[in-house]
Amino acid sequence: MAAIFITLALLHPVDHDESQYVAAAALTAQGLLPYRDFAYLQTPLQPYLFAPIALLAGTWTWPALRIVNALLGVATIACVHTAARTLGAKPKAALACAALFAACDILLFSIGTARNDALPAALLAAALSLIARAETRDATRDRALLIGLLLASAAAAKISYAFPALAYGLYALIHRRHRPGAILLGTLPVIVFVAWSYTTSPAGFVFGTLTFPARGPAEYYASRPWKMSLPAKAIDTLKFLALGAALPALILVARDASRRRAIGLFEALILAGLVAALLPFPTWRQYLLPVLPALFVRLSLITRLGRSWRVALGVFAIAGLAPSIAALASPDGLSLAQALREGRALGRALDRRGIGGTIATLSPQMLPAANRLPDPVFATGPFYFRSTSLLDPRQERTLHLMSRARARVTNAPILTGGEAADTSGDASLDHALAAWTIRSGYRSVAVPGTRFTLYVPPAASPNPALR
Repeated sequence: MAAIFITLALLHPVDHDESQYVAAAALTAQGLLPYRDFAYLQTPLQPYLFAPIALLAGTWTWPALRIVNALLGVATIACVHTAARTLGAKPKAALACAALFAACDILLFSIGTARNDALPAALLAAALSLIARAETRDATRDRALLIGLLLASAAAAKISYAFPALAYGLYALIHRRHRPGAILLGTLPVIVFVAWSYTTSPAGFVFGTLTFPARGPAEYYASRPWKMSLPAKAIDTLKFLALGAALPALILVARDASRRRAIGLFEALILAGLVAALLPFPTWRQYLLPVLPALFVRLSLITRLGRSWRVALGVFAIAGLAPSIAALASPDGLSLAQALREGRALGRALDRRGIGGTIATLSPQMLPAANRLPDPVFATGPFYFRSTSLLDPRQERTLHLMSRARARVTNAPILTGGEAADTSGDASLDHALAAWTIRSGYRSVAVPGTRFTLYVPPAASPNPALR
């Protein structure tokens, strides 16, 4: 499985969602702190944990982070299997449910790119394997401490995982054999870490973890209100769940729970994951990942499945593989190998011209291969740049951000060309950035053999707004 997942990760086309996560790991590896020194639009754990990987990998940071996420996917599936067996699932049932989980497009996409989904999923699944032992009355203080640490760490890597963590905490308060006091104590190191991250830049922390996730998508999709509607959310959710066995698994688990007339621990964790997935607008497939570990553990405990249901699970599992196969076969996506080649060509061009320092770009994931760091102002890739009214000019400067509505001259060279349809990006953002650089007197520099155009800043330039 590790070999398969690593292969899929290295072959998966480039996705512009990876930009801020590669940038954050690379910048943190050089001693910069999220929120204080550059904007980060998630909770803070992943850049710190992945910084040593970026430091060791150097110009191979991007593929290294993909490989780590692939291995975290293997660990997630292994922990789901362990939890199922611990709760009494038969060997074949536990193995089958682990395989069904592995074939879900929600998981395959999440662990196939350098995003922030694989780490919290692995932490949650590891906690589930220990929670299963506590549920079978094998609860120890040390195990409860570790559960608290793992669940809090999952939330510190991605805020949506706070919902399953909270659900388990409430369950433990009612079923005190789970040792709620020890669980709470286990969360304290992570709480201290998150609190410290907040103190480094309170305004940056609040904006990155709460304000931007709540307001950014609504602003971006204002011209496409359908995407933010409840019908669109329902269609997207069903579609993502149906690309894999998650949809029939949900139906089977709901039916089994209704027959038992009780909502147990794993049903509560599934519901908490669904709440976490459905709160943000719009809904994307990776948002549903918090649902799946508990769902497939619970599915393994259903003892009797008719032949039609077994066939349905198999058919949906095959459907879950289709998007990955289509992505690998599509001629329209940019391959990681090509992106790395272009990144190295960029580095050689910069070296020949004696251009050092950081590079401002909406595609910072391309820079490690060029042996360059992103300008901290562009650490969020395209995701804040496309904003228009979330912050005022003073706030943008304070929080190390730049929007297309309030672009300003930077001392760093500006690189365009990486934000395009073949990276799932919006080429109009790069076009707007390029147009602004030309109006502002930047000098273009050829980068032969690549899609990139480099602009060198003038000694002095006005500060017109991007239109």
